[in-house]
Amino acid sequence: MAGFPPSRARARGSGVEDRHGIRTVAFVSLGCPKNLVDSEKMLGLLAESGLIPVSDESEADAIVVNTCGFLEASKRESLREVRRVSRLKQRGSCKRVVVAGCLVQRHRARLLEWCPQIDALIGVFDRDRIVEAVTGGPAEADSPPGTPGFPREDLGADLPIYSSIAGSAAIAMQRRGLRQPGYTEDDSARLRLTPRHYAYLRISEGCNQNCAFCTIPGIRGKMRSKPVDRILAEARELLADGAFELNLIGQDTTSYGQDIGYEPGLVGMLEALDRTVVREAGDLGGWVRLMYAYPSCFTDAMIDAVARLPRVVKYIDLPLQHVNDRVLDRMRRRTSRAQIEALLGKLRQRVPGITIRTTFISGFPGETEREHRELVRFVRDFGFDAMGVFTYSPEPGTPAGAWHAAGEAVPADVAAQRREELMLAQQEVAFARNTQAAADGLERDVLIDSPSKARPGFQPEKRRIRSAPFWYAGRGSHQAPQIDGVTYVRSREELCPGELVRCHIVGADGYDLVAQPVAELTARVSLPVVQAGHNSCNSTGPRDRPVGSP
Repeated sequence: MAGFPPSRARARGSGVEDRHGIRTVAFVSLGCPKNLVDSEKMLGLLAESGLIPVSDESEADAIVVNTCGFLEASKRESLREVRRVSRLKQRGSCKRVVVAGCLVQRHRARLLEWCPQIDALIGVFDRDRIVEAVTGGPAEADSPPGTPGFPREDLGADLPIYSSIAGSAAIAMQRRGLRQPGYTEDDSARLRLTPRHYAYLRISEGCNQNCAFCTIPGIRGKMRSKPVDRILAEARELLADGAFELNLIGQDTTSYGQDIGYEPGLVGMLEALDRTVVREAGDLGGWVRLMYAYPSCFTDAMIDAVARLPRVVKYIDLPLQHVNDRVLDRMRRRTSRAQIEALLGKLRQRVPGITIRTTFISGFPGETEREHRELVRFVRDFGFDAMGVFTYSPEPGTPAGAWHAAGEAVPADVAAQRREELMLAQQEVAFARNTQAAADGLERDVLIDSPSKARPGFQPEKRRIRSAPFWYAGRGSHQAPQIDGVTYVRSREELCPGELVRCHIVGADGYDLVAQPVAELTARVSLPVVQAGHNSCNSTGPRDRPVGSP
């Protein structure tokens, strides 16, 4: 359930036509950060129209569920939420249920069979129609199928409810009279759902890679890069709104610019963005984090840009999916183990201290035990800083889904066991690295995310931590929000979300670190001074000495 800071949840418009008495709207955002950006934009449009976003569903006249349909598991989660919200409508708790996002784009007609209480559907290319969908605007009441309210190129044209589901980005652009190439949607003026100090900045949408297991091209379409000037304008807006960390997202960020003829590509965009952050944030700093990099497209120039640009954090999210050559070839990944090893070696050599995060798939159709063992050994030998593993999910309409159905499926229990073995291999690497970081007493800047009720189970060396009543969850630049571990900060002073604090790592708790502000690990004591002719003692002021000194 989306929550809204009161100061940013007020409607800014003068009101919209309202056929159903809709004044307040709640939002449920599911899925990846790219979906979250869509949710934030739709919320911004709803607020600007005069509707009031609320975080309490009991106060909502309408509820929007922005769904994920990437994998079978995400489809099930989305349907659970839509059905839950539909039951609220049946009980009279809300008047209108709107469903948006990837599940709509992929399963539009069947959604009404699964959830008849739905009042409107919005596809991934039509989020600018969200106000009409929520309020039940003129298109719903006055337009039968085939008229402007239900255009024939709309995939939901024959549905008995309001729908706007363009079959592709090109069709959506044509409807709106747009001709320029690339990402034409507007991500500005979002009502952000992330904490104020970090934000997601989408640089592209769609993908041209066509991996054998992936449904994204079928849902989100071909690669469409956002023009650099619009990326920079959005970055300035986010920085002015308090963001310290900008996480760059897209299905394939390394191919940025190729579809719109932007010759400088990702490197040129990163250079321009780095200059913008330096100019806007100044001495306050700022982090730019590159996510969703594609290994076969990662050039030497990109590596050098990450190494030399001061605001680009030394962190790469690089999904590899596998390392066995036969499996990579069947996955249509356009790379090989030798190329992967060469790329990883260059990253660690040219970008000292870089954090490399990756993901793998276990149980891909036809994967043998020998190929799985090769991947486990690779994970242990290379030692990724962070790693996730997905059990293969057969998706209709994909080549891998056809292979799975044709008899090449790895049994579900075997795929699950392989995933567990991979995660245990990574756990050994990650736990050992964190324990060593604590033993070395490393210093890191930690971005405070929130107060924490968690009390990590660790045993710090007594000389290296002092009594401190306040606990916070934060992250170093080596930790991306939501997907990586966290750094718990134990402090004697109250800290604020968004504050950047220099800390000593004083303990490890599995995938997480425990730290204390450097300033608190230096004791400040007042030494008595006997003044001439007096026996009394007066303080001459504080004097520093290391914690643990006699």
